[in-house]
Amino acid sequence: MDEIIEKIRAIEAEQARRQEQDHLARYNIGDRVHEKQLAFHRCPKRNRWVFGGNRSGKTECGAVEAVWLATGTHPYKKNRPNVFGWVVSLSMQVQRDVAQKKVLHYLRPDRIADIVMQSGRKDSPEFGIVDQIIVKNVFGGTSVIGFKSCDQGREKFQGSSLDFVWFDEEPPREIYEECRMRLLDREGDLFGTMTPLKGLTFLYEDIYLNRKNDPEVWYEFMEWGDNPFLSEKEISHLEQTMDETTLQARKYGRFCTREGLVYPEFEESVHVVEPFPVPPSWQDTICIDPGLKNPLSAHWYCVDFDGNVYVVAEHYLAGEGVDYHAEVIHAISDRLGWKRDCKGRLSALIDSAAGQRTLSSQRSVTELFYERGILANVNVNKDVFAGIAQVKSYLNLKNGLPNLYIFDCCPNMIREFKGYFWGSGESPVKRDDHAMDELRYYLMSRPRPAKERETSAVRQDKERRIRQKTRR
Repeated sequence: MDEIIEKIRAIEAEQARRQEQDHLARYNIGDRVHEKQLAFHRCPKRNRWVFGGNRSGKTECGAVEAVWLATGTHPYKKNRPNVFGWVVSLSMQVQRDVAQKKVLHYLRPDRIADIVMQSGRKDSPEFGIVDQIIVKNVFGGTSVIGFKSCDQGREKFQGSSLDFVWFDEEPPREIYEECRMRLLDREGDLFGTMTPLKGLTFLYEDIYLNRKNDPEVWYEFMEWGDNPFLSEKEISHLEQTMDETTLQARKYGRFCTREGLVYPEFEESVHVVEPFPVPPSWQDTICIDPGLKNPLSAHWYCVDFDGNVYVVAEHYLAGEGVDYHAEVIHAISDRLGWKRDCKGRLSALIDSAAGQRTLSSQRSVTELFYERGILANVNVNKDVFAGIAQVKSYLNLKNGLPNLYIFDCCPNMIREFKGYFWGSGESPVKRDDHAMDELRYYLMSRPRPAKERETSAVRQDKERRIRQKTRR
């Protein structure tokens, strides 16, 4: 009997030991969970990035993602056998102290089939530089987690076919592009976790602004406040030791320059919303910032009964003439069921410069739009500082909610908000500001709340027939 009891105690002790070593099983469970880490893991996109402040929890989710993929135990993705992935750090020393340490922390010892070392002993891998970890996959085979460092040079990143790449901090462009090629034939995942301390780099353009409108790009910001395990006292102490620019990067994980964003109040998760059916009575006007070589920017603005403004549609394109733009503006307006006058014409606000005639044209842009059924009003207030203050007032979270919302089908306005910086003087940089200009023109027109208007079905049908006949 005593022998049986001893065996039971030994089994229980072994179970307790394994449970103590299984840090992955205790990841984000219990009363305190990191919601943004879970959002990262659940996202189905293939190019995912976490821009996080120091100690915000960004590296944790990168390491867990790599271990889940390698072991074939990812709870939110289709798992694969025999996975091959890379963990890419800036240097071997950083690899040892950060990414490698996190992977070993979450990888249960009995899941490790073998370790190949670059330096050090594989029975104490945490003290050396790991080359590869051979991982037991739940499908019966083995996976490989390889470790690379950017200081090895681009040539060391060639040749392999990969299922995933995790960048721990921002890599050089050439290594980023080379790693993307390694994922091509296996349709692998690329993900990165970084604190943007280098300013407005290529990742700012390609991921944060997503200038190429890549549908597989996704990102999330993590700040100290998102990490439920950080001490509020320690956060307060650190905040007092940093200037504003450093704080934006190290606390919030935001891209910034020394001059700073014009609209730091803009938060994509707050001000950008999914489209919904807008009542006709909310329709206000269209606003246009014309351009030929530069993009023409046009947006459709609505105002609800409480005075909240909604940007519900967008036309943004360079290199086309008035004929093309007018045709597209009419088509979008028809799709929206946008209001017209009794002659079927649209009303719009437009930059006052569009009312000027040039030596090369006998008619102004405004006159050209008028001939094509768009009544463009040049009476706009172009005061830059007053306009910026007006936009800021709409972005501010008064009573917890802003007064400006942008439908997510307006990607160019959203991108301009995120990339609109002050210059070295006291004016914004004149680059990618066309939507920002016409937004100012519109909000400076002091839009009024919508008024409820009861219209019978007979009256609505009569107005529709009048518009159709007039346009013909």
